[in-house]
Amino acid sequence: MDEPILIDTHCHLDLEVFDADRQAVIARARSAGVGAFLVIGFAPERWRTATALAESTPGVFATVGLHPTEAARYDDELERALLQAAGNPRVRAIGEIGLDYYWDTAPREVQREVFLRQVLLAKRLGFPFIVHQRDAAGDVIAVLREAGPPHRGVMHCFTGDLAYARACLDLGMYLGVGGVVTYKRADDVREALRWAPLDRLVLETDSPYLPPVPYRGQRNEPAYLPIVADKLAMLRGVSREEVARVTTENAVRLFGLPFDLGEGTGVEITARSIEVGEL
Repeated sequence: MDEPILIDTHCHLDLEVFDADRQAVIARARSAGVGAFLVIGFAPERWRTATALAESTPGVFATVGLHPTEAARYDDELERALLQAAGNPRVRAIGEIGLDYYWDTAPREVQREVFLRQVLLAKRLGFPFIVHQRDAAGDVIAVLREAGPPHRGVMHCFTGDLAYARACLDLGMYLGVGGVVTYKRADDVREALRWAPLDRLVLETDSPYLPPVPYRGQRNEPAYLPIVADKLAMLRGVSREEVARVTTENAVRLFGLPFDLGEGTGVEITARSIEVGEL
């Protein structure tokens, strides 16, 4: 049987840094075993580029949402535009949304209000959502509790410790595992991911950001996702095939991707079972 595919649940393939070789980047990823991509539309300008890429490229899907660094732009008119963008059949989630107290480009109370509004919008639409968090872990948990768990969503680029992982999972969230798991100083992250149930993890690259070792300092791309999968497999003492099978199943179910999981709990998604053009 073919090796199960991997799914990159968070990448920015629509950014200008990929303009010169975008299709080659996608081809390299497919050759590396990455069968599907979720391109993150984090601002109105990116809603258009993310959905356009998803509409034109098999295996690519999109999200739409307002990043916390853009929170000051949010108003009723923008929310109506967001709802319209979310109606595109290639859109599979609201995001990335959340709180960012590192850049602090919008007042924190505005960030919290906009985050809450988008979580509630996602719940109303029946969509999962993708959470960005930087230097704001406690307030992210507080907003999610205020919104009324359980939630269907991903803590993008999980960088927390075991206690934070427990809090996120208790709210129903999944943890997004990316290149940070390979970093020398990420012992707390590795401890949390060694403990967390495998069926609550999804893989991501955040390309072009946060490349795994040994590519730090270079442009990240989805072809490096197997490095993340291998590191997670090593941490948990299982095969990469097991990591691929379970995390792919998680992503398919969470984001409603058009793969046939078959009956029962097993996933039957392999490179051979997915023909380019079917998605």
